[in-house]
Amino acid sequence: MSDKPIMQNDDSGDILRQISGQLRLSLANIYNSLDRLAPPDLRDRDPETDLNAARLVQSCLRIMRIADNLEDAASLGQPHQAQLRNGDIVKFCRDLVETAMVPAELLGLKLAFRCEQQTCVIAMDKGRLERLLLNLLSNAFKFTPKGGRVLVEVRVEKQQVILLVADTGCGISEEIAGTLFERYLQPRRMEPPPHGLGLGLRICREVAEEHGGRILPLTNEDGGTTMVVSLPRRRAEHSRMSSMVVLPKGNFNRTLVELSDALPKEAFTQKYMD
Repeated sequence: MSDKPIMQNDDSGDILRQISGQLRLSLANIYNSLDRLAPPDLRDRDPETDLNAARLVQSCLRIMRIADNLEDAASLGQPHQAQLRNGDIVKFCRDLVETAMVPAELLGLKLAFRCEQQTCVIAMDKGRLERLLLNLLSNAFKFTPKGGRVLVEVRVEKQQVILLVADTGCGISEEIAGTLFERYLQPRRMEPPPHGLGLGLRICREVAEEHGGRILPLTNEDGGTTMVVSLPRRRAEHSRMSSMVVLPKGNFNRTLVELSDALPKEAFTQKYMD
């Protein structure tokens, strides 16, 4: 599959960024209006109103994810300098998995985190790595049947840190594995068809490469897929330890944005949005 830019002119990146910005602005207005039309106290009292509002919230977050992907698509294939700061990759991954525990339970999945090390400081761009890990979790959630398992594991080696996201889903065929990270590819294994632009795994590859790492898929012997991300175990020079809190764009919950395609509407009811 071709790796050419989305549009065949020099203005394509600017156009995509403008579209993304307009989508964000409109979504913020809709989201704020929804909060006034269906305030939390009303949603708490009226289950029907709560569920209707949840559908709108989910739609807003799905469109926000598309806006994020459009912004990333504007820069795909172009040099990008990651904003590297020293941070604890073990704590970062553990905390992010914690935010996805309830969504996993709603899907009937068992989500777990594992790491033998308590801490490991490396040079990392928190916002970009958050995007990578949540994209991988979203895929695992979509293609793992109810009752299945998803494991996020961090392995600390001498010269690298390995992040693994393993699921017990349908796996990846050899035919698809070779082109998995090409832009716009939506593998035939994805049934029913997913929402979005088919950019998630391509973005994951870009994020890994920005950190001097790589990503590859493995098919598990007992079924399912393990996505393997290797990152250099090195620290950024002249960098303080950064906070592990990743600020959301436009006050949207980043975990729910990235998982919005994978979750049922009930995940966006007032009970879980508080």
